[in-house]
Amino acid sequence: MGHTYAQLAAGFGVGTTTAYRYVTEAVDLAAALAPTLAEAVRTAYTKAFVLLDGTLLPIDHIAADQPFPSGKHKRHAMNVQVLTDPFGRLLWASPALPGAVHDIRAAREHGIVDALAQADVTCWADKGYRGAGGTVRIPYWGRWDTLSPGQKAVNRSHAKIRALVEQAMATLKNWRLLRKLRCSTTPITALVKAVLTLHLASSEQ
Repeated sequence: MGHTYAQLAAGFGVGTTTAYRYVTEAVDLAAALAPTLAEAVRTAYTKAFVLLDGTLLPIDHIAADQPFPSGKHKRHAMNVQVLTDPFGRLLWASPALPGAVHDIRAAREHGIVDALAQADVTCWADKGYRGAGGTVRIPYWGRWDTLSPGQKAVNRSHAKIRALVEQAMATLKNWRLLRKLRCSTTPITALVKAVLTLHLASSEQ
């Protein structure tokens, strides 16, 4: 892991272009095997609920990356949405969008909110999904000192349920290549999907 194409080429006795082609083909093949949103929602239908969250995958900044800075985190990144089961196990990862795209907009663009609503699957999410509607449940909005005791209790319960989604984020970022992407933004979706496929395959063993 972490080898350059030149190192891979030398190790396998092939040209750098050939090494690049082999790696690209392997990534594309693994990505094609990743579950679609529709497949993930069908799996989610058998669960009590699902967890939804977004994560930012850091990328190297290049001059053409104007849409990619995340205003919140002050860094260049790609936004990936994740669905997990109630135990924080990955079910699905979305195509990557520029880091400047907020979670609620990303969820709508990917069709996550509508897909979950149509399947009547309850979804727990954070305040970044305010206004999502459908079956998406978020905490009560407002400063802590303005909430009623009942609202505070609901928010505490909500936070405990959602805490497990961090396991899914850790799963993605355990893959070193996703901790800081040093490639064009074009193949990032395929890389994320390939990682999801490999993770799901290893989890079934």
